[in-house]
Amino acid sequence: MSKALVVIDVQAGILPAKGAERPAVRQRFDEVRRRISSLVSEARREGAPIVFVQHAGEPGHRLEAGTPGWEICEDLGRIAGDIIVSKTACDSFYETDLQTVLSEHGISHLVVAGLMTQYCVDTTCRRAVSLGYDVTLVADAHTTADMPSLTVEQIVDHHNALLDGFDAGEAVIRVKPASEAFATV
Repeated sequence: MSKALVVIDVQAGILPAKGAERPAVRQRFDEVRRRISSLVSEARREGAPIVFVQHAGEPGHRLEAGTPGWEICEDLGRIAGDIIVSKTACDSFYETDLQTVLSEHGISHLVVAGLMTQYCVDTTCRRAVSLGYDVTLVADAHTTADMPSLTVEQIVDHHNALLDGFDAGEAVIRVKPASEAFATV
């Protein structure tokens, strides 16, 4: 089973401006980036391809293509040989070359981390399973911002519980901590 690390939308402008949210949101974002950086290093040791999915927003969007907010966070350990997939929707497969890239590398299992939990992470995990990929959602390496009625902690906990065991045919999502993300099944 060939694995790839898929890092979704960890971009400079993904969260509201500093000070516009609870300090815990920014602290969690910092912690998640550190974990993703460690996952990137582990993927390199394992020889697993690393795919950075980068949302390309329309003009005026906080992730507008070509703006500073659109840039992938520099502290993730990305290098020139890593794969970048540009997307314009929550689903990282929708009108992108992600499935082609994974097929070219013989990938059958995705290790998923990134932002925003309830949008792009959730949608991509569900779509991956429906396309036949097994998924490890890294429980402590995805995050989001608070919503009016839910905190980031509630959103992440909910999705970790909801997605663990989600399946389509033989493909399934398993939720594991970063320390177990590349462990053999």
